[in-house]
Amino acid sequence: MPAMTPDQARARLRGSIVPMVSPFRDGRLDEQGLRGLIDWQIASGSHGISVAGTTGEPSALTPDERERLIAVAVEQVAGRVPMLAGTGSNNLEETLRFTRFAQAHGADAVLVIVPYYNRPSQEGMYRHFATVAAATTLPLVIYNIPGRTAANMEPATMARLRRDHPNVVGVKEANVDMQHVSRVLAECGRDFLVYSGIEALCFPMLALGGAGHVSATANVLPAEVARLYDLCAAGQWEQARDLHYRLLPLNEVLFIETNPGPLKFAMGALGRCAPEIRLPLCEPSPANKAKIRSVLAQYGL
Repeated sequence: MPAMTPDQARARLRGSIVPMVSPFRDGRLDEQGLRGLIDWQIASGSHGISVAGTTGEPSALTPDERERLIAVAVEQVAGRVPMLAGTGSNNLEETLRFTRFAQAHGADAVLVIVPYYNRPSQEGMYRHFATVAAATTLPLVIYNIPGRTAANMEPATMARLRRDHPNVVGVKEANVDMQHVSRVLAECGRDFLVYSGIEALCFPMLALGGAGHVSATANVLPAEVARLYDLCAAGQWEQARDLHYRLLPLNEVLFIETNPGPLKFAMGALGRCAPEIRLPLCEPSPANKAKIRSVLAQYGL
């Protein structure tokens, strides 16, 4: 199947795109568990699936595991909703490897993180992403998460990439600076796909003209997180605002420690997957586990 064109991507890559956990069982990737989670997400109304993003612990996966994760996800999604594969790293050749693998195995788009640890200049970021964009015909979504990468891609750099590489179609902004987000849309064009990667900012970003959100909270409440987008798309802003505030306690407690530790604990408590997480991350403290359970109870979970 040919890759989505940029225009098709702008039409289809919208809504609640769930950043899936990578379920483990006895230290190994739980493929059956992943398949079940994907089916549940789609049945719950999620608009898209993403794997191997921050919530999926990509740096804790071996290269072979990461490729297997992408392949299983593509197979299980089976075209029912768009599937975005996280293919970025701080190593260009590795990023190219995963991006080419994702295209060869039928992913709909790739999510490529700003290289972490290296702290590249804007020119370095441009050259890195330009090289990746030229190596694939898939739509490419930049993943800008300065809190994890120690580097922030400026709107002008995104605009330059969009001009030079039409398959650069959007950005996941895990960025608390809403002025920055406004500048991204102003400089890159209002049809540039901007997704919130900050759970508490999903509603504000939609109000600015965002295309949707990639919210870890959707791993626990997929229907509600998808409904937040649906309400905004329908112009039902008061109902959406109410839902934004209803989701706030869960959004906050799932980040009481580094993601996805609290999230995997919550999913384990709910019987969705084993709460296994790989070092150097670990399960939350006993006090924080109690806080997570208390908040889950508020939602009747």
